[in-house]
Amino acid sequence: MLKLLFAITTILFTISPSTHGFDPLDPCGEMIIKWDLLHSSPGHHTVLVKIENKQEYRHVEKPGWKLSWHWVNKTVIWDMRGAETTEQGNCSAFASSETLPHCCLRRPTIVDLLPGAPFNMQVSNCCRGGVLTSMSQDRINHVSAFHMTIGNFPDDPGEFTMPCDFDIGVPGYTCSNATSVDPSKYSTDKGRRKTQALATWEAECVYSQTKSSQSPKCCVSLSAFYYQNIVPCPTCSCGCSSSNCVKPGVVPSLLEQKHDPHVEVSPVVQCTNHMCPIHIHWHVKVNYKKYWRVKITATNLNTMRNYSDWNLVVLHPNLNNVTQVFSFNYKPMTPLHKSINDTGMFWGLKFYNDVLLQAGELGNVQTEILLGKDIGNFTFKNGWAFPRRILFNGDECVMPSPDDYPRLPNSASSSSGVSSFVSFVFCFLLLLV
Repeated sequence: MLKLLFAITTILFTISPSTHGFDPLDPCGEMIIKWDLLHSSPGHHTVLVKIENKQEYRHVEKPGWKLSWHWVNKTVIWDMRGAETTEQGNCSAFASSETLPHCCLRRPTIVDLLPGAPFNMQVSNCCRGGVLTSMSQDRINHVSAFHMTIGNFPDDPGEFTMPCDFDIGVPGYTCSNATSVDPSKYSTDKGRRKTQALATWEAECVYSQTKSSQSPKCCVSLSAFYYQNIVPCPTCSCGCSSSNCVKPGVVPSLLEQKHDPHVEVSPVVQCTNHMCPIHIHWHVKVNYKKYWRVKITATNLNTMRNYSDWNLVVLHPNLNNVTQVFSFNYKPMTPLHKSINDTGMFWGLKFYNDVLLQAGELGNVQTEILLGKDIGNFTFKNGWAFPRRILFNGDECVMPSPDDYPRLPNSASSSSGVSSFVSFVFCFLLLLV
């Protein structure tokens, strides 16, 4: 019985939390799809839909979200503001109407309008091409919204029914069905009056790294001033197939072809031993009396993609004493225990290095961190100076084996070297005599 309990406990602790939707670094992190019913009459309803990214460090890059759902009744979308459907569908049932509905599909797919959309088509928090920032990086642009006027087919009753089977269209996310919550309230007349929706529903979407990709997306290498070698990323960290890799200096043929800018292209990485699109390097650079210095470099080896609003999450016990961070933004993260401050988030400075460019001479970003020493805990022994975990854009990076971490020079070998030198000098003196 004890062996069984031990086995179960081991499995629970070794399973990656991000694999199954719950992340202890961001326990409240999720995407929320909120529906506010603003007006309702038989056969005619007005709805405000919001997509809110409540995650601290995961964000939605281009080509952005693509929200879809399944109508329970025979519902059509007559008009939209702030977004549009990718297809209109068969609206022949309304051939006698003066205007046709915007979309008659049973399962519509909605996309955000692009920046620069006509002013009469915009609503608040729209028109960013489906891009959503994370909460830590930007609390202003982490919400998208659009208005819909919906109705019913002629042979269908006019009651409003919430749709089901939501999908946000971003790899790795799974959404629940919508549940009724307290109606949203809106402030008007400069806060003097509040109105509220007739009804509000929310659907939650959580992220799974395994669902997003069967193989990791980044890896970590290590080095130190006291160690002559570089500990590379583990071999085949992100797979072993070399059929889609490109040798350094060679332009992949896919880059010469035209692509839909709103469709994500499969990664084509540079040929390496690890085959990862992103390579993170941690270098212990300098040891001072009261401080020590670390250099972090993130290199983009994906020849098909720039990473906008990238971020790194690092877990290291000495992040509780960060003195200065050069050329990156930094925020400590204490999600569960305020007394434990061993995790931090790094991201680029706006208009300087917030975009990690495609593979090439400029395809990397780097920073240096100055950390204060805690005399009671600080040591260079046993790999203490290296991170426990690193995540890039919310995905866990493959770390080298702890057995391979850079180690301090062996004191025994240094003392034996001194002894050999002393013996040599003694023998030389004897020969002179």
